[in-house]
Amino acid sequence: MKLLLLSRNPRLYSTRRLVEASEARGHSVRVINPLRCYMNIATSNPEIHYRGERLEDFDAVIPRIGASVTFYGTAVLRQFEMLGTYPLNESQAISRSRDKLRALQLLSREGVGMPATGFAHSPDDTDDLLRLVGGAPVVIKLLEGTQGVGVVLAETRKAAASVIQALRGLKAHFLVQEFVEEAGGADIRCLVIGNKVVAAMRRQGPEGEFRSNLHRGGSAELVRITPRERATAVKAAKVLGLNVSGVDILRANSGPVVMEVNSSPGLQGIERATGRDVAGMIIEFIERNCQPGRTRTRGRRG
Repeated sequence: MKLLLLSRNPRLYSTRRLVEASEARGHSVRVINPLRCYMNIATSNPEIHYRGERLEDFDAVIPRIGASVTFYGTAVLRQFEMLGTYPLNESQAISRSRDKLRALQLLSREGVGMPATGFAHSPDDTDDLLRLVGGAPVVIKLLEGTQGVGVVLAETRKAAASVIQALRGLKAHFLVQEFVEEAGGADIRCLVIGNKVVAAMRRQGPEGEFRSNLHRGGSAELVRITPRERATAVKAAKVLGLNVSGVDILRANSGPVVMEVNSSPGLQGIERATGRDVAGMIIEFIERNCQPGRTRTRGRRG
């Protein structure tokens, strides 16, 4: 097959592993920065160009689109979909997952376990908003934040009110969620491909840190997940329409709750923690499912 990998940095571990896995299975693969692509949106003849060259005849496209370039990156991916190129993850599914509020609303509608979450606009609603999520301590998240950036733990009502007031002064959009204290600063990253969890790791934040992101100094180890956790991860990915995703779960007293669904999960941490060839599994999934024009929206509503 002829594969195209959309990535701004070919030196990243995940990008390199996907290239290695593709070539090891006999496929040709090209890495292109989506921001350097430009498009001709013409009737019945859509085109994508890159440095003066028209891009065409790719069997499948693998999007590794960073959160900061979601809008343009998904526009490029959507153009490939119009050409009939098979996308590993579809543009609409990526957009859903990147909009944290929309993603949580969709998960809630389908009965996926998640922390109590509040969203409001008026400063007059602060006290009732905090009551809705069970009161302090609470976690306050910027809607645009990634990798633990823009996430604050407010341990008291006064602290929460101060943070909320500051964010509203900046006209920032944010969520307020209950703090799952029993998780102990750890979460479980489930790597979902198709309808199966192919690898899972437990991420633990450093001493005094409630965020478990590996980018923030967290550690990772192999973990055995329960059938309920496995089913929750698979359902969350399916609701958002993602073929490949990293589903982050907390072990709450009420059962597994989904914190986030990542449409471009990093491969380094989970491959090293589990010893599994996740990149190879991703390419194998493309081999099984790639057909010309086979572009469809798995999550039809929302």
